Amino acid sequence: MPASERKVAQTLMANYPLAGLRTVAEFSKDAGVSAPTVLRFVARIGFQSYGDFQAALKEELSAQLQSPLARSDRLTPRVDHTTLAFVQAVEENIAETFAHVSDAQIDAIAALLGDRRRPVYLVGGRFTDPIARYATAHLRIIRPHVVHLDGQESGWRDRLLDMTRSNILVLFDIRRYQQSLLRFAEAAAKRQVTVVLFTDQWLSPISRVAKHVVAARTSVPSLWDSSAALFVLVEALLGRITENSAPASVKRIRQMERMGPFGSSTE
Repeated sequence: MPASERKVAQTLMANYPLAGLRTVAEFSKDAGVSAPTVLRFVARIGFQSYGDFQAALKEELSAQLQSPLARSDRLTPRVDHTTLAFVQAVEENIAETFAHVSDAQIDAIAALLGDRRRPVYLVGGRFTDPIARYATAHLRIIRPHVVHLDGQESGWRDRLLDMTRSNILVLFDIRRYQQSLLRFAEAAAKRQVTVVLFTDQWLSPISRVAKHVVAARTSVPSLWDSSAALFVLVEALLGRITENSAPASVKRIRQMERMGPFGSSTE
């Protein structure tokens, strides 16, 4: 995009989707560009009119706020509602996710999380914290200084006191987005902590303060969203980190294996 249209995109992402729900005049003023520039941006990303663009944003906003109960109205018993149909939807989510995540983005995050000089903290929401725990368990094997933030928000604040600009905070947040995670991410960003966000296609508000944002597709024919694509993303990232840090990661794994259960030597 031309520089002026990139400013429009950056303004939209900094306050997504609310910035785009304002009038063209207000949006252009926020971005520091002309109204025609905003309209050219809207056309460039595939919309026939500003009204169509806003309608799409409103639809996304509605989807962001949907609870499982709200989605139940759209689910009716079907003859073809089989397990295979659900699996196919999950497979499509994974394929669509990786179609929008570049190798360059994976490489950048892998390099960041593989830097042993930088402590890493991980945390997720009500349904995504198991992914944070899964990633933590693997990262601890291949590198030091990895912490999972469990418990309540008040306990996270205690950890925040020790965080500096050299630290990395990895968050997992999908709809309906958790306000405690947003508050924590914003506080960490103010301390110049590098924030990495794994979210869904509707984008958690944490994206406004994140250095890296990875969006996975989560919608399936169910009351519940699927986290399968997020798990696959994490596994792909863990594989890349391990490859990049070899032979140090292999040496660390070998040392851990030699320790045996409860720290006793197997040799």
